[in-house]
Amino acid sequence: MKTSLAAAVAAAYAAAFAADPPPIADLSAMLEVPPDPAMGDYALPCFRFAKNLRKAPPVIASSLAAAWPSPDIAGVSVAGGYLNFALERGAFTVRTLEAVRSAPGAFGVSDEGAGKTIVIDYSSINIAKRPHIGHLWTTMIGHSLKRLFENLGYSVVGVNHLGDWGTQFGKMISAYRRWGSREAVERGGVQSLVDLYVRFHKEAEADPTLNDEGREWFLRIERGDPEALELFGWFKEMTLRDVERVYALLGVAFDAYTGESFYNDKTRPVVDILREKGLLSQSDGASIVDLGSDGMPPALILKRDGATLYTTRDLAAAIYRAETYHFDKCLYVVAYHQDLHFRQFFRVLELMGYPWAKDLVHVSYGMVSYEGSPLSTREGHIVYLDDVLDAAVTKARALIDEKSPDLPDKDATARVVGIGAIVYAALASGRIKDVDFRWARALNFDGETGPYVQYTHARCCSVLGKAAAAGLDWSGSQPWSPDALANDEARAVLLLISRFPEAAADAARKYEPSILTRHITQTAQAYNRYYYEHRILYGEPSSQRAGVILTEAARDILKRGLYLVGIDAPERM
Repeated sequence: MKTSLAAAVAAAYAAAFAADPPPIADLSAMLEVPPDPAMGDYALPCFRFAKNLRKAPPVIASSLAAAWPSPDIAGVSVAGGYLNFALERGAFTVRTLEAVRSAPGAFGVSDEGAGKTIVIDYSSINIAKRPHIGHLWTTMIGHSLKRLFENLGYSVVGVNHLGDWGTQFGKMISAYRRWGSREAVERGGVQSLVDLYVRFHKEAEADPTLNDEGREWFLRIERGDPEALELFGWFKEMTLRDVERVYALLGVAFDAYTGESFYNDKTRPVVDILREKGLLSQSDGASIVDLGSDGMPPALILKRDGATLYTTRDLAAAIYRAETYHFDKCLYVVAYHQDLHFRQFFRVLELMGYPWAKDLVHVSYGMVSYEGSPLSTREGHIVYLDDVLDAAVTKARALIDEKSPDLPDKDATARVVGIGAIVYAALASGRIKDVDFRWARALNFDGETGPYVQYTHARCCSVLGKAAAAGLDWSGSQPWSPDALANDEARAVLLLISRFPEAAADAARKYEPSILTRHITQTAQAYNRYYYEHRILYGEPSSQRAGVILTEAARDILKRGLYLVGIDAPERM
């Protein structure tokens, strides 16, 4: 809809001012939704034209209205510096519903990104640790962005950049050899490794020499010591096996598990290039890239002993991804507390002369705390992601037993609803906001939540089932009455359905899934108002068909929207 309106604006602009109009894509991006539906369905702020045209915005709006070329598309009116559009109801109703019907389950899919590749680095779990609630945000933002960009036709590569390198693994081996056993660890799983790690740090407070022992074991990993590598590989295998259950619950899968250790042997060429280009300098025995002229601290590349660092491995990873995937963009879904790190290593890549460095994006999100305190595995102050998901499923099952005791396959529905509640809660707010995780809030299924949207989808499915059982045929060959939808409630639903492709595309381009969660929440609310105000399966068959076709479109939009944010849509609840 925006594109056709923008084309009409361009024609009016050329006619009114005898000048070349801005590009249609720019005009489309300028179109807004008025805060009050009485003002119209779309609005064009004319303030941005004032400088070039040397006219006041209200004069520009009036001139565009007078030159409006296509009364069949919209009625126009002027309100100050805004040009408002009221869409013609009958034609708009038919056009919107036929567009959804012509692309079942795929309304809003485009080929915008055809032939282009996006790499998304997300989740990034740590080996020998269980994923905690903080991992939910990086995992589900990344997973949603993967689906959103695929919806736009991009080829998307999902990468889990494992945290599998560093002194902590030497400490883990030290703890295991001192206090653990293979039988106990196999029996207790990754949690037993976590317990050993927590114990190591408590013991090291009294005996700091333990830290030296941990560093020594990590050096043995680096040098290829058989015992150290065997234990390190075992910890990694256990962690991946354990986390697969969590990923299965969330419906998340990755195209590559290439963590820090994968790039360890790829860092030497990076250091050589930095040295050849004269970018490396010495500071207190360490090798750095001076970024003072960019207003940043130096990027540390090598420690005094020549060991690589996180930045060195990230540089190697970016180069590997560029050479392997030939990406058009590479996104890093990481909390904002690492903003400086990303600005530093992106800038180093620019200085190294890589033109694709401009295509690296840090998709940051807010910090996650637990009941008002920072998360800390070392301190044992943590809430694990699988515990949250299991608790949500348990609560969903209890609610189903209470409200829908005859529902078939209650366990499957409880999983979909419980997991959906947690995921939706994580994506419903802007990603940059800090989050204080609290159990009571996470397990609240009331209000503007995932279960509310899922329930509305199930309601739509119920209406369609009743229509089919009554023998109503609403296939494309049967007439239906757009006039039956000439009411404010149906119009609100239609407008939101028509804007779904824009919301999905906007969520991708702004790396902000909450844009889409808000949109489908509003769509669910609008449909429920329509459902309560109008008897859908009542009246002439053509009127019934109109209500059922609107219901079918709402169902498709809700299902597609939930899918794009990583949530399943049950047909019964």
